Amino acid sequence: MSLSDYLAPKQLEVLHSYLNNDFGMMILTGAVRSGKTFIDNLLFIYELRRTARLAKEHGNKHPQYILAGASSDSINKNVIISCMNQFGVEFKLDRHGHYHLFGVDITPVSTATMAGLKGARGFTAYGGYVNEATLGVEPVFQEILQRCSMPGSHIIVDTNPDNPQHWLKVDYIDKEDKKMKKLVYHFTIDDNTHLAPDYVERIKASTPSGMYYDRAIKGLWVTGEGAIYRDFNERKMVVDGAPKELKYYAGVDWGYNHPCSITVFGIDEFGRYYLVDEYTERFKEIDYWTNVAKKLQQKYGYNMPFYCDTATPAYIQHFKNAGINALNGWKQVVPGIEIVASLMKQGRFFVWKNHTQKFMEEVYNYQWDDKAEDKPVKEMDHVMDSMRYALATPIHLEELKKQHQTNSRNNIKAGLKRFGL
Repeated sequence: MSLSDYLAPKQLEVLHSYLNNDFGMMILTGAVRSGKTFIDNLLFIYELRRTARLAKEHGNKHPQYILAGASSDSINKNVIISCMNQFGVEFKLDRHGHYHLFGVDITPVSTATMAGLKGARGFTAYGGYVNEATLGVEPVFQEILQRCSMPGSHIIVDTNPDNPQHWLKVDYIDKEDKKMKKLVYHFTIDDNTHLAPDYVERIKASTPSGMYYDRAIKGLWVTGEGAIYRDFNERKMVVDGAPKELKYYAGVDWGYNHPCSITVFGIDEFGRYYLVDEYTERFKEIDYWTNVAKKLQQKYGYNMPFYCDTATPAYIQHFKNAGINALNGWKQVVPGIEIVASLMKQGRFFVWKNHTQKFMEEVYNYQWDDKAEDKPVKEMDHVMDSMRYALATPIHLEELKKQHQTNSRNNIKAGLKRFGL
C-alpha cells in the first residue's frame, strides 16, 4: 500500500511540504471532516520522532514538546486517542499529567483561558502542536510560540475557521512577513477524498446556507449569526486603490469617552462607492476634530459635505464656524443600514486597503440586538454610524429630490388637466 492509498492529495501536499520545506509554523485551516486534523496528527508523530533525534544530537535526555488544545479533554480525544487508534502508538501518562512517547516529554497546555499560561511557562520546548487554535486565547498561543525556542523548532496549528477578525487569522494567517517562515493550507470538505461521496452530499445538503455552510463545508472565515452587513466580502471589496475622479462625502459620528469617527467616501461615475479615509479616536476635543476635517477638506475639496450626527448640535455649529460644510445627517437607523447593505449586495461598495483604522474590526462585529427588534447592538458601531451618515444621507436626499420632482410634474399635469389643456 502506497501513501496515496492512505492520504488524500491535499494531505500528501502538506506532508511533502513538511518533509522538504524550511518553515517555522504550519497552519492547517478549513472545513470539518476535511482531513486536516488527521494529517496534523500524523505530523505530530513525525515531530516527536524528530524531537527525539534532535535531543540525542544535543545530549538532552529529557526533551519537551508542547501539545496544546482548548482543554485537557479535547487534547485527549482529538489527538492522543486518535493517534493511538489511527497509528497504533501507545502514550504513557505520568503523575504530572504529561504524556511520553519515543523518550519525549509531551507537556499538555490548555488554551481556552488565561489559566493556560501557567502550564506553558518555565521550560524550553523543541516544538508545539496546537489543536483547535481558534478556541484559545492569544496570550497563551504567544507563550507557546516563545517556549518553542530550540533550534529548528516547529509549530503545527490546526483550526476550523471563525470570525474573519479573529486574532489567529489577522495576526498569523494573513500577516505577510517572510521572517515568520509560515506555511498555510486551506481545506474544504471536498479535499477529503476518502469520505464516501454520498456522505459528503448528505452533509452538504443538510448544512444550513450562509455562515454555517461557508465555514463547515467551504472552510471560509465568514461572519457569524446576527451580523448586520453579512454581504460584506473582504476578498472582493478590499481593493488596492480607488479611481482618481470621485465625488466625495464625509460622515461624522461624535464622541469623546466613546470614539468619534469621521469617514470619507468617494463615488465614481458608475455609482460605486469607495471608503478612502477614516479617523477614529477617543478622548479628543472638538478642536482636534476640526483640524482633521480641515485636512480632509484640503485633500478632497473644500465643498465636501460632512453629514453629522445631530445628537450634538454645538459640534456641528463649531464645524460651520470653522468653514466646514457641516450638515445634518439622516438619523433613520434601519433604513440607513438598508441603503448601505444594498450597496454591498450590489457589489458597489469598496474599501481602500490600509486607509482605515477601525472599519475592518467593526464591520465584522456590528450585530443586530437579539433583545430588541430591528436595532443594532450599541457596540462596535462608531465607524458604522459614520459610514451610514456618509452614504445613506446623500442617497436619501437624492431619492427625496426625485420624489419631489415626480410629485411636482404630477401636480402640473393635474393642473393643466383641470383647465382642459
